Amino acid sequence: MKEEKCNITEDIFLSICRAYGRVHRPLDAVRIFHTMKDFQCKPTEKSYITVFAILVEENQLKIALRFYRHMREIGIPPSIASLNVLIKALCKNSGTMDSAFRIFREMPNRGCTPDSYTYGTLINGLCRFGKIGEAKELFKEMETKGCLPSVVTYSSLIHGLCQSNDLDEALGLLKEMISKCIEPNVFTYSAFMDGFCKGGRSSQAMQLLEMMISKRQRPNMITYSTLIDGLCKEGKLREALEILDRMKLQGLKPDAGLIYNMVVQGLCTNGDPNRAFQLYLSMRSRGISINTGTFDSLVECFCERGDLHKAACIVDEMVIDGCVPAEGTWNAVVGGFWDRRKVRESTELLQVELMSEFVEPER
Repeated sequence: MKEEKCNITEDIFLSICRAYGRVHRPLDAVRIFHTMKDFQCKPTEKSYITVFAILVEENQLKIALRFYRHMREIGIPPSIASLNVLIKALCKNSGTMDSAFRIFREMPNRGCTPDSYTYGTLINGLCRFGKIGEAKELFKEMETKGCLPSVVTYSSLIHGLCQSNDLDEALGLLKEMISKCIEPNVFTYSAFMDGFCKGGRSSQAMQLLEMMISKRQRPNMITYSTLIDGLCKEGKLREALEILDRMKLQGLKPDAGLIYNMVVQGLCTNGDPNRAFQLYLSMRSRGISINTGTFDSLVECFCERGDLHKAACIVDEMVIDGCVPAEGTWNAVVGGFWDRRKVRESTELLQVELMSEFVEPER
């Protein structure tokens, strides 16, 4: 194209940069940016801010900050857009939050008035690092400055409140959102479900799921996995399995390393080893990864019920899969054989499984 002297505009270059950003290849976006001059296309402020934002979004923060310093060195003045991206970069780490606020407070002196995006970014950062009180104060300031909170800002604060177990205040914000005709999104609902489930209130989380669906909000993997985890911890296995079936009907593929393992461990904990074992066999036949916690739960559950043969078989499969049995698992197996005076079998099992390879001896 260069040899044929084709005219490639800045917008074409930026389209390519954004495409690389979408597939998480930020360094290729930078490479394309640097080739612009080879085609007699001089990057404008828009190009610099676009690439800067891609680097920040992909957590290439050191490169992003060097890129920003270069922008300033070549005379590109600070703008609301560039400062918002800079603040977002600084809000990624707790150690640079103070710098983000310093720039935020200096914005008016640079001729830039903070907007809703600026406030929302800072509130999200504060909530991420557990500074809920400061986030609430900034939320109030935002409204007094005439900046309207977006659904993202509301959701960030709601998530922070739910994480700090302040569900009633979070529900108050939800009502406020709806009263202002700001429709909660999937992230908003998922934040509530996480809070309800951690507080042992899975019934309310289930009600919220139905409300979410009635509002035509489509639950995602995070929504379902959060709810299944909460139901399993409360021993509501029937409801958890119903949610698992609902996921399949919706066309979502459960994260095998997360959701199936949750359900199997929940079934073991709540005294349904046969159903747990059937689900375990289904996982193996479908090539779904099984974690150490699931293996340990199954072994201990069958040992408690005296089904030592099945427990030993699971230990076999566990070791073959490269999982290291926990100390409690070995204790359960050996204890089970000992209770039935099958000392020889327990000794042979330990030898066969090469215990010395998997369990460090006490020092």
